Amino acid sequence: MIAPLTPLEFARRAGRIYAEREAVVDGDVRLTYAQFLDRCNRWSAVLRQLGVEPGDRVACIAPNTRAHLESYYAIPQLGAVIVPINYRLSADDFRYIIEHSGAKIVCADSEYCAAVDRVREQLPGVKHFVAFDGNKQGWWSYEESLAAVMPLTDFPLIDENSVLSINYTSGTTARPKGVMLTHRNIYLNILGRTAHTPMTMTERYLWTLPMFHVNGWAFVWAITAVGGTHVCLRRPDPQAIFEKLCDEGITLFCAAPTVLISIANAPAEVRRNAPRGVRVLTAGAPPAAATIQCIEGELGWIVTHLYGLTEVSPVVTICEVRPEHAALDADAAARIKARQGVECLAAGEVRVVDDAGQEVPHDGATLGEIVMRGHAVMAGYYNDPEATAHAFRGGWFHSGDAAVVHPDGYIEIRDRWKDVIVSGGENISSIEVEGVLIRHPCVREVAVVGMPHEKWGETPCAFVVLQDGKQVEVNDLRCFCRENLAHFKVPHEFRFVEELPKTTTGKVQKYMLRGGRPNFLAPS
Repeated sequence: MIAPLTPLEFARRAGRIYAEREAVVDGDVRLTYAQFLDRCNRWSAVLRQLGVEPGDRVACIAPNTRAHLESYYAIPQLGAVIVPINYRLSADDFRYIIEHSGAKIVCADSEYCAAVDRVREQLPGVKHFVAFDGNKQGWWSYEESLAAVMPLTDFPLIDENSVLSINYTSGTTARPKGVMLTHRNIYLNILGRTAHTPMTMTERYLWTLPMFHVNGWAFVWAITAVGGTHVCLRRPDPQAIFEKLCDEGITLFCAAPTVLISIANAPAEVRRNAPRGVRVLTAGAPPAAATIQCIEGELGWIVTHLYGLTEVSPVVTICEVRPEHAALDADAAARIKARQGVECLAAGEVRVVDDAGQEVPHDGATLGEIVMRGHAVMAGYYNDPEATAHAFRGGWFHSGDAAVVHPDGYIEIRDRWKDVIVSGGENISSIEVEGVLIRHPCVREVAVVGMPHEKWGETPCAFVVLQDGKQVEVNDLRCFCRENLAHFKVPHEFRFVEELPKTTTGKVQKYMLRGGRPNFLAPS
């Protein structure tokens, strides 16, 4: 008998096997799996009463809370589609995504209800607004609604190729695109994840990663699959992270490199009692080897680097640890851990190809673009056939990431194609230069971009954020680079800035640096 592949199966299994185990911790609220899934089924009942049918879209704007987590079960088990929206966006962004997705219901944490109300008159397609917490005029009360219904028990049969979620990209240079991920995409991606990152019912997972970010990299379902505990955290504040690590016995969490940097630079008194042995999964941007070395060396945590994009469910490679890595010194081991690694089980095929679509030699030097095909790749961009066709040209999904493949088969991103610096005919990886500069003891963060140059076409320019209380001369940084890089890769210019412009998911907006936006510039 063939059954559809859907992450909802993980909830069914958890309800039967782990009913009395702790499922969710959200502030003072603690829920067993029986209680958690009962609330999910009540939320489904409410949504059905509000007219939600298979294929309808339900938008959610919320931090990491139990109500947000419950929505990843309650909405798709009706055959409907969840549309998680980045809560850091503007009211106009909310309007665009809600309107573009055709959402029938909008749910929001009380913190964001006012922003939605500002654009409410521009959302004629929305039938109901639901406040996840508190009582808001003109909004349904989530908790009161759940208390007033019986849990739903009859659900439609799920087509594994139907869309489970529409996740909008960050849209740094244009309107965001809606990535359609299917039940099958996500189910197989999670199976591969649990094969590479063994987890058990004793797992206590801290929600530092926003759930809206590609469904929390699918951990909204993966932790349930193993019967672990979801520990909610509204904001990834370093002090709050360290407190939860101690108070809740956290064993695992995910974090983008920008969060790892904030953790590594937390005050000594905050880090002092941090438990050792915590596992950290990082992705979203290439992490610096120096950051990994700091997290592992000083805190005694274990960092694993993943790679993917929203369009691939989202993880397709993992920097798998091999026995031969144990013989390496800490610096060499960290450099390998900063690579994107090898393709994951059940994700599909990942290659690095040249302009003709031919696989590049595994020499650690020849640049190509990462392309993918297989189980993890999205169904397409919602209501955007032109962008879908462009992304899938030649029968592969094109990532836009420039990478090399090492002789051991490990992929290493050198840049986004658009960020590769071509100076005097030589390709320079901004990530390589950044990886050197971040090792300087005075440097907290750095971004390197190409700037126009009369003779060389363009040359590297480094934007540097210094550690608190530290000072350094430009010539010192230049000499440090010369000691660790080929001379043509050394930045011609260094600019000290108070912060780097970033997207709401923590990626540096290099186009703003190239354009010299004055808010981010300080005298060099």
